[in-house]
Formats: sequence, C-alpha cells, structure tokens
Amino acid sequence: MLISSTIAFTLPALAVAQQQKPLGATVQDWYSKAKSYVPSAASAPWSAGAAKAAEHNVVPITLQNWRETLTPNPMASTEAPEEWMMFVTGGNKTCYGQCGKVEKAWNESAAILSAKPSPPNLAYLDCEDQRILCNIFAAGAPSIWHILLPKPQADQSRPATTIRLLGLDPNSTSADIVKIHATKSWKEATVYEGVFHPFDGQFAKFGVNVPVGYALYAFSVVPSWAFMLVISFASRTLMSRRLPAGGNARPTQAHPGGAPPAG
Repeated sequence: MLISSTIAFTLPALAVAQQQKPLGATVQDWYSKAKSYVPSAASAPWSAGAAKAAEHNVVPITLQNWRETLTPNPMASTEAPEEWMMFVTGGNKTCYGQCGKVEKAWNESAAILSAKPSPPNLAYLDCEDQRILCNIFAAGAPSIWHILLPKPQADQSRPATTIRLLGLDPNSTSADIVKIHATKSWKEATVYEGVFHPFDGQFAKFGVNVPVGYALYAFSVVPSWAFMLVISFASRTLMSRRLPAGGNARPTQAHPGGAPPAG
C-alpha cells in the first residue's frame, strides 16, 4: 500500500514537471522529430560549383571600373590580343524577365571556361544595375560581347579593339556559350564598328560617349507625357511669337477700284 501510494503521488508530479517544460524547447523537439522522418534532398554540387566558380572568375563591369578592367595586361607574356567574353544580362526592365535561365547557363559555362588550358577573361554587365553604362555601350541583353584587346605598340599607339556582338536567346544553354570560345565560333560574327563602340567609335574618339550615355538614360526614364507637355508648350510659345501684339492680326482694307489712290 505504501508503494502504491508513492507511485500515485509521483505520477502527477512528473506530469506537472513535463507541463512546465518551456514551450520553445517542446516545439524544437517536435521539429527535430519531424525533420528526422523527412528524407534530405540531394544537393546539386554542379550548380553550386558553377556559381562558386563564376563568383571567383567573372569580373563585374561597372561605370566606375570598365576603363581600367577592359585594358590589356602589360605583364602578359604573349603579344596576342587579350580575349574577353562579357555576358550582358538584365532584369525585368532591361531584359523583360527573360534572362533568368540564360544567367544560369552563363554561370555553368563560366566554370567550364575557367578550367580550359587557355581560358578567356570573363566579365558580366548587368544592365538593370548599370543602365547608364549599357546606354554608353548601347548594349542589349542577353548577349555575349567577344572582345580582343590589343597590346599597345612600342610607340605607345593602340591598335583597334575588335568587338563582336553575339546575341543569346532565353533558351541558350551553357554548351552554346562554351562553344563560342571552344570552337572559335565568334569569328563568324561581324566585327562591330558602330558609333557606340566603347573604344574606337566616333563618340569615344570625340570623348562624348559618356555624356551621350547619360542623355540616353535620361530620355529612357522621362515619361512620354512629359515629352508631349514640352512639345505642346514649345508650339504654343512659337505660335504666340508669330502673332502681333493683342493676339489678333489686323485685316487689310481693300481700296475701291482695286488700286490705291495716286499721290
């Protein structure tokens, strides 16, 4: 009877002690038990490795660093032009939300290209973040800019920089991007020689490519109704200057007989 009485008093005490356990600890126990029953999903080492390689080997191009970055390395042992592949991407405003898949393909291709015996220099330009620079370059997304930067000559003159623009579509794969370098398919593209050429175009030669880029960016962010308002104001001002004082032109009085009196 004594043992039964002890057990009868002990069981309620244990129940009370269990109820006094902190709620956070109880929830954590439940979560740990539930998590143990869920099979862990296998990680994607290829995607993680590609993103890591892209992070360490791809240089972001910005308005502040593009001149210094896209410059031949003076310590290079070869006299051949320095090869660059610049990936141009964007977001909802500059790529209409169509660059997500091709960005993943670029990250994967960066890992492959970096492992090549003679890899190209890799860079990317985000037009969503660098809209002024993309206007300076007149760059469209998604695309690959294949650039050959020549080394300066002995007399410090600089030969022309060869740029080829290779368009990508939203379904382009990493194999498509790697092939540009591996098979030298960039040679099939036409050399770009437009006025927006960042090194040898007319705007760059006259030193106005940056102001032009700022102007184009300003036009792109000004709403269309503001242009209509300016045009309406300008036309009203022009018409008011053509009218005489008072706002109405005086009618010319006709003389009888169709001719003015003599003398």
